[in-house]
Amino acid sequence: MAEHDNSYKSIIKGTSIFGGVQILNILISLVRGKFVAMLLGPEGMGISALFTNSANSIQRLASLGLNLAIVKEVAADSDSPEKLSGILPAIRRSITLTALAGALLCVLFSRLLSEITFGNPDMAWQFVILGIAVGLTVAFNGNLSILQGLHSVKRLSMASVVGGLTGLFVGIPLYYFFGTKGIVPAMVALALSMWIFSTISVRKEVSFPVGKFCRKDHLPVARRLVSLGILLMANDLILAIVQYAISIYVNAFGSADTLGLYQAANSVTNQYSGMVFAAMAMDYFPRLSKEASDNVRMREIVNRQTEIVSAIIAPAVCLLIMTSPILIELLLSKEFMPVTSLMRWMGIGILFRALMFPMAYISFAKGNKKLFFWLEGVTCNLLTLLLSLVFFHFYGLAGLGYALVADNVLCLAIYYFVNRHFYGYRFGRKTILSMVIAISLVSVNFAFSFITITTTPIFFMSMWTFIALIISVLLIKKKLKSS
Repeated sequence: MAEHDNSYKSIIKGTSIFGGVQILNILISLVRGKFVAMLLGPEGMGISALFTNSANSIQRLASLGLNLAIVKEVAADSDSPEKLSGILPAIRRSITLTALAGALLCVLFSRLLSEITFGNPDMAWQFVILGIAVGLTVAFNGNLSILQGLHSVKRLSMASVVGGLTGLFVGIPLYYFFGTKGIVPAMVALALSMWIFSTISVRKEVSFPVGKFCRKDHLPVARRLVSLGILLMANDLILAIVQYAISIYVNAFGSADTLGLYQAANSVTNQYSGMVFAAMAMDYFPRLSKEASDNVRMREIVNRQTEIVSAIIAPAVCLLIMTSPILIELLLSKEFMPVTSLMRWMGIGILFRALMFPMAYISFAKGNKKLFFWLEGVTCNLLTLLLSLVFFHFYGLAGLGYALVADNVLCLAIYYFVNRHFYGYRFGRKTILSMVIAISLVSVNFAFSFITITTTPIFFMSMWTFIALIISVLLIKKKLKSS
C-alpha cells in the first residue's frame, strides 16, 4: 500500500463516497416503499415486507457469510495480479455455488415457505420465482465484495447506485400494471439489474486474465473462505440469540408495551448509526486487511481511522441526542415519546461503539479466527446479554440504555488490551486526544438534555451541536493539511 492510501485525505474521501452511496440507496428504498404504498396500499406493503424478509433470510443463509471473507482475501492480494488470478477462480466458484444454493432453497421449499409466511400454499409459485431474485442478489453481493476488496471506490459506488435506480424504474410499472402480483417480478428486476451492473464493474476492474477453476489448486482457497464465512455466520447467530433472549426477558418481566418501546428505540438508532458504520467499513476493512501482516502499518491505519471516526461521530451523536423527539415523531408516532431518554443513552452507546469499531476488525484482518470468535462472538455478546438483563431488572426500560453504554465501554477496553497483548497495538497521542474531544462534545450535549425548562434544552443542544460540527470540521481540515 502506498503511503497516500492511508492518508487522512484518502480516509475522508472513501468514507464520504461510501456514505453518499448509503444515503442514495436508502433514498431509493424509501422511494420504492412510497410507490408500493401508493400503488398497492397497506395490504401490498405487508405482502412486500413478507417477501422481502423471506428473501433476506434465505440470502443470509445461502451466502454462508462469505462476503466479508471475500473482502479480506481479495484485499490481502490486491497489489498482485498474479496472486489475484490464483484466488479469483475459487471466489467466483464459491459465489456461483452459494447463489445457486439460495435459488434452489426457494424452489425446493417453495410450498413450505408459502405456508409459513402466508399460512397457505397459494404463494408457492411466487417463491419459485423469488428464487431467481435470491440467487442474483447473492451473486451481486459477492461481486460487491470483490470490488470492495480491490478498493474500487468508483465502480463499487456506480454498480450499487445505478443498479438500484434501474431496478426501481423497471419495478414501478410492474406494481402499476400487475398490482400485488408484480411484487416478486419487481424484486427479480431489481436483483437482475444490480447483478448485471456489478458483473460489468468486476470485469472492467479485473482486466488481467483469470484462469479456470482447478479443484486441486483452488479448493483450499474455497475451504478457507467457507470456514471464515461460517465463523461470521456463527457470530451473527449468537447475536440474534442474545437479542431474542433480551426481548423474551423484557416481555416476561416488563410488558409487551415495554418491549415495543425498546424495539422501536433500537430500530431508529440502528438505522441512524448503521449508515455511518457501513460507510466506514466499506472503506476501512480492505485497507486494514491489505496491511494486516505489518503491525506498525496496522497501528497507523487503525489510529488514523479512529481519529477520523471520532471527528465524524461526535456531531452525528450530538444531532441524534438533540433530534430524538423529532425522529420518534417522524419515523414512529407520538405514542413512542417515552423512549426519548432511552434513545439518548443509546446515542452515548453508539459513540463508544464507534471508538471501538476500528479495533474490532484487527483479529479478523489478521486471520486469527479463534480470537475473533471468542472476542466478537462470545465475550462481547455475552456481556451484552448479562448487562441488559441486570440493568433492566434494576432500572427498567432506561436500564437498557445504561447497559448499552456500559457494554460498549467495557468492550472498548477489552479490545484495546487484547489487541495490545497479541499485536502490540497502542493508541497514539493524537488518537487519544481525538477520542477525548469526541467524548467531551457528546457528554456536554447529553447533559443539556436533562434541563427541565421547556425550550432551554433545545436551544443549548442546538448551539452545542453546531459548535461540535464546527470543531469536527476544523479538526478534519487540520488533519487533511497534515496528510
